[in-house]
Amino acid sequence: MMTFSTRENAGLFATKFLTKSMISVVFFVGSAVWAQAQDAQQNSTGESETTTTQTSRDNTNPSRTTESHSKSGNQTVDTRRVEVLGNDGRYRPDSDTETETVRVDDTTTRTVVRTYTSDANGQRKLAEVTEAETRTTANGDGQTVRTTSNSDVNGKLQVVQREVEDTRKNSPEVQETKTTLYVADGNGGFTASRQTQELQKSDADKSTEVKKTTLRPNVNGGWLVNEVSEKTIKEEDKSRSTEERVSRPDLNGKYSVISRTVAEEKETPTGESRNTVETYSVDGPGIPRDGSLHLSRRVTTLQKKDSDEETTEQQVQEPNPGNPSDGLRVSAKTKYTVLYSSSGAEQTKSVQAPDGSGTFKVVAVEKKKTDEAPPAPAPSNNHQ
Repeated sequence: MMTFSTRENAGLFATKFLTKSMISVVFFVGSAVWAQAQDAQQNSTGESETTTTQTSRDNTNPSRTTESHSKSGNQTVDTRRVEVLGNDGRYRPDSDTETETVRVDDTTTRTVVRTYTSDANGQRKLAEVTEAETRTTANGDGQTVRTTSNSDVNGKLQVVQREVEDTRKNSPEVQETKTTLYVADGNGGFTASRQTQELQKSDADKSTEVKKTTLRPNVNGGWLVNEVSEKTIKEEDKSRSTEERVSRPDLNGKYSVISRTVAEEKETPTGESRNTVETYSVDGPGIPRDGSLHLSRRVTTLQKKDSDEETTEQQVQEPNPGNPSDGLRVSAKTKYTVLYSSSGAEQTKSVQAPDGSGTFKVVAVEKKKTDEAPPAPAPSNNHQ
């Protein structure tokens, strides 16, 4: 599935429209062609679906992506194949990814991700394997061990990294997660490369505080703090706000805030939602560091919905790299429309960007169809 999200948090509402069962049609303006196909079936032993998207665009090599999903019992398999157009006018395999997930029991899940590459003759070769096992307990504690292996020149898999994630539910309001990444040292052993420590606290007033500390090993075999992220999430009736500050040490070990992100989301009684995300940074195009945070990005999203239609309009504003003192200017516009009917839903997403003269033109349109039923109307509060 293709997305047009420009950065994290930019498409907060867009994810509400993504569906699990769909046909994807992607159209690029400018001597573009598109084709789509879907093959979905269900039987008594499981279910499966396949989506193929083919795209072509000026000055790019046409490609075709096929994604499939199947489920049988406690096992699910997701595959993704990317093909590129060869000199003979035929599509040839470029890469394949297979994800197999097995629910072993109520507390254990195993996932294996295999990545293949193809040579000029179309021969598929195993390039990477990631194996993960997650175990959970009744009180919310859990551990995930993830191992990644790469294929060497002889096709033999060699373990290159290992990641261990431990989650502890200290209380109903406090959760602590520690993740350590180990990399192969070339001598058959592993060396700790990075560690993150995350502490999440929830309060009765519907606020959540998350502190994430990233550490790197120092020359003495200990850990040195590399980055600290502090996030506060507050929820009220029909509104939600998020503020995150990221701090890093300088060469003298003094910490300072290098970025700040503020998000405000409000919903009206009629179901309309407005979301604004502003990002401040010490770095900006054409702006030398002066120790202050400067507004570097603003994303505004307006969502309207009723019983048979949802519309989301998103606008991205960024400084002019050539003259940042002019303030923010609109750099992209995106519009999402979801139409519901008795037979399902159809989503259209169009993206506009300015040309050299500053005139906005449609650069991409994505359409999806699904048999998803319209959303149920909100329950009435007029009765007890």
